[in-house]
Amino acid sequence: MGSFMLTKVHLLKCRIASCPGRIRISYWNRRSICFCSLGFPLWKPKLNWLSYEWMQHMQMAWFRHMISGCFKSTELPPKQGIKVEENSGGQDVFDADAMNSKVSPEHLVIMVNGLMGSAADWRFAAEQFVKKLPDKLIMHRSECNYSKLTFDGVDMMGERLAQEVLSVVKRRPEIKKISFVAHSLGGLVARYAIGRLYKHSPKLGQSGLYANSITEEVTNSSMQYLKQPCEDRVAGLEPMNFITFATPHLGSRGHKQLPLLCGLPFLEERASQTAHLVAGRSGKHLFLTDNDEGKRPLLLRMVDDSDDLKFISALRAFKRRVAYANANYDYMVGWRTSSIRRQNELPKSNLLVIDEKYPHVVYVERETTNNIQNKASFISGAQTSDVEEVMIQGLTQVPWERVDVSFQKSKQRYVAHNTIQVTSYWLNSDGTDVVFHMIHNFLV
Repeated sequence: MGSFMLTKVHLLKCRIASCPGRIRISYWNRRSICFCSLGFPLWKPKLNWLSYEWMQHMQMAWFRHMISGCFKSTELPPKQGIKVEENSGGQDVFDADAMNSKVSPEHLVIMVNGLMGSAADWRFAAEQFVKKLPDKLIMHRSECNYSKLTFDGVDMMGERLAQEVLSVVKRRPEIKKISFVAHSLGGLVARYAIGRLYKHSPKLGQSGLYANSITEEVTNSSMQYLKQPCEDRVAGLEPMNFITFATPHLGSRGHKQLPLLCGLPFLEERASQTAHLVAGRSGKHLFLTDNDEGKRPLLLRMVDDSDDLKFISALRAFKRRVAYANANYDYMVGWRTSSIRRQNELPKSNLLVIDEKYPHVVYVERETTNNIQNKASFISGAQTSDVEEVMIQGLTQVPWERVDVSFQKSKQRYVAHNTIQVTSYWLNSDGTDVVFHMIHNFLV
């Protein structure tokens, strides 16, 4: 994190103490000292000793609270009947009785945290999944990217997540299906990881049968291989659901894509220039200022397939793709970028509750393949250099379900970015209906 700035200090003598990691400040006048961290002053009168490590920890804790989640920390015990199994690659959450039965769950759900988050951020949702579908699902809360590791960039985090998923699949050979549920920056990391894990392979158990059926007509073995029925696999498993919560799919660059900046152009331009100072390579990726080896920004590359990373093919392989988005009061991720829409495609501002069972779900839009084809034909002749439009056109090559959420009448609306996920039940409990909406519509 950044260094601390010492202001309004009248010192006649200052020396470094012998105690490691501490700065001793001695002075003769009893004036106050003001320390500014990220623009928020912390006043401490008559301060003789200052622990640099302690101040740095407080700065990191404040930033974590503003952005998304929690540091790795000791959690409360899981609910009765739910078991959490720690391993080198994260935490598996499942029903103990179901795992001991003859038919154990065959569907693996990978849960990915956002910027400065941890596996603990998905604790509530994971337990609700297991309680609702105990014999169907194994929840894996990823922890390969937590705390300051989330500053390493979407690509590096995606590679780590891909390796973690492969290690989980290797440990659990009974798994046949896979889904992803991700929050904030974690949605971009998950999109990168599935591009790495995607394979288009011959259908297991059918290639021999199919080859025999064409032997009489075609004797060329290479032709037999080419005509085998194939199937899409992610980490060798059948892809089912790909779900994101408040994910900046179009990045954070652009008007009101980072609502914290209040849509002021000079602040948005300044943020684009300095994001890497706050969030490292991840900041560069979010604001599309990365230029690794002369390549296009990573988020632009992630809206199509490349030679070794099949980003769109991987997304298309999932039965469902769902984007949950905050329509208001999310100060970290704008509505357009989280719902993958143009400004004129956003629902009207007078959002109304559509289901009393889910009071904070205010709009649901389900695209179909026909809708996608009609849109594609409409814009096929249009060439654009606008990076946001390029990303929208790329990502909407596949149909999405968009679920708009509003906490406008909630006391927790000012932390909507965390409430939509229920990062902490005690602070974000109003988002429970959104989590239940996800579970009740989940394909198993």
